[in-house]
Amino acid sequence: MKKLLVIGRTFPEPSTTAAGEHILDLMGFFLEESYEILFTSTASYSERSASLEELGIRSEQVLINDESFDQLVHDFQADVVLFDRFITEEQFGWRVSELLPKCVKILDTEDLHFLRRAREHSFKKGIDFSEDQLYTEDAKRELASILRCDLSLVVSSYEMSLLERLFNIPKELLLYLPLLVEDYNGHVHKSYNERQCFVSIGNFHHAPNLDAVKYLKKEIWPAIRQQLPKSELHLYGAYAPEQVNQMHRPEEGFFIEGWVENVDEVIQQAKLCLAPLRFGAGLKGKLMSAMLNGTPVITTSIGAEGMYGEFKVPGRIAKDTDEFVDSAVELYSNQSLWDDCQSEIESILNQRFNKQEYAAKFKERLAVLQNNLEGHRKSHFITQIIQHQHLQSTKYLSKWIEEKNK
Repeated sequence: MKKLLVIGRTFPEPSTTAAGEHILDLMGFFLEESYEILFTSTASYSERSASLEELGIRSEQVLINDESFDQLVHDFQADVVLFDRFITEEQFGWRVSELLPKCVKILDTEDLHFLRRAREHSFKKGIDFSEDQLYTEDAKRELASILRCDLSLVVSSYEMSLLERLFNIPKELLLYLPLLVEDYNGHVHKSYNERQCFVSIGNFHHAPNLDAVKYLKKEIWPAIRQQLPKSELHLYGAYAPEQVNQMHRPEEGFFIEGWVENVDEVIQQAKLCLAPLRFGAGLKGKLMSAMLNGTPVITTSIGAEGMYGEFKVPGRIAKDTDEFVDSAVELYSNQSLWDDCQSEIESILNQRFNKQEYAAKFKERLAVLQNNLEGHRKSHFITQIIQHQHLQSTKYLSKWIEEKNK
């Protein structure tokens, strides 16, 4: 039986993040291919962590800069190692390369962290973002991690293009693998008249979501409420800080609801999902959840990036606050327009996020790597050079910390 070792920054929380659901989908692919899986993380389990054992996945908490990890890797002898962020590859990649030189190393980027951080920096500085601002220390770290791995998984079509076009990352080192959806034909959703209220959702550990709720409270919702005085906005998300909880104003129709175990139940009750994201990267799980529940959205170009391709947006993309408010009021009040938006969803999900299609592509690429890993690495020898430099720069520091901690 082949073996997969997953090294995660945290244990997956599919009810709080799209990243948690995505890593479970990836492990599901390997389970279908009859792999034995060991999931490890330096983090602690939380009350919202998925029960991996129920899925047939062994899990263990590990220590950084500790020889116990080396023993675990040596004993497990994985054929494939999957890092769930570039940070975990930085921490553990050199150890994996030393102990398992013939394993296939895969990086799940989740989103391009350096892109998200550069956009956040521009937003906070009040300047327009341009791709010239991407040549940062963050970019050097993340791109080096991509180059050290045999394959990197990219969820956004825009980010796939960015890596190839701007940074000349060889396409053989990348695989576009978006959020995945089972065959979606024939789904029936609640109609316009069966729904009420607006909804917004997002994990508040994530800076773009925290900014979005502040933006909603201060600028967007008062303007919507002025035109729709009886309307309500219900905001859901885990790890809300006190500053968010204090925004709870039922008398203003603004409800901070906290974490909800079943996102589908609340999104399918709403007429519209509001996602005023002003910075960020990757694909937005909240917009995927909205589509899966037949709920049109009002979002921004950042929110929509990589989601809809050439298809008509199942909602509206707003350029500024006024357009966001006007679009929300119009779509909330006009059943005909709302129905048109809902009708777009099935085609988008089936043609852009089809699980069977992308699982087949992943399986094919993985087989190519496993059958000719040495040839792949020779063809992209720069990866070995960067791996060598990384090992030299981090190995002995890590070993020193390891000895110091004894």
